Amino acid sequence: MNAADDDSQNPAMDAPEGSAVDRGPDTPQGTPPVGAAPADPVTSNPEHYRVLFENDRVRVLEYRDDPGTTTTPHRHPDSVMVTLSDFSRRLSLGDRVFDTVLDAGEARWLPAQVHSGENTGSTPTHAIFVELKGDPLADPASAPPLGPS
Repeated sequence: MNAADDDSQNPAMDAPEGSAVDRGPDTPQGTPPVGAAPADPVTSNPEHYRVLFENDRVRVLEYRDDPGTTTTPHRHPDSVMVTLSDFSRRLSLGDRVFDTVLDAGEARWLPAQVHSGENTGSTPTHAIFVELKGDPLADPASAPPLGPS
């Protein structure tokens, strides 16, 4: 939700895959170890996220929580978020914080990012995320046909 959120500020994104990691002595439970890539939200927060649909182009997630609920750090690819309820949220990564308030029925672009979230409102949150995968036009030979299918 904050265009300034990018992986260049996240040292966890620089760790080689499969490398040893150190959580550090004061790391809260559920926080990825230092040097670990943040988890997929369905894996890191399964009590809140569930997959409604997935193919090679998109993944559609449903998200639900209650006031005061917080999530562990996780990553989202470029996505469209649709709020099905009023949405009052604080997103954070380290010392970076972004607060947002949206009405039910709003759609917003969510650029790829890593964050933790907290429901700062007085009502449960219900939202849909349509996560985008890859670029179908990156290889013109495999471009999809024109028109709807």
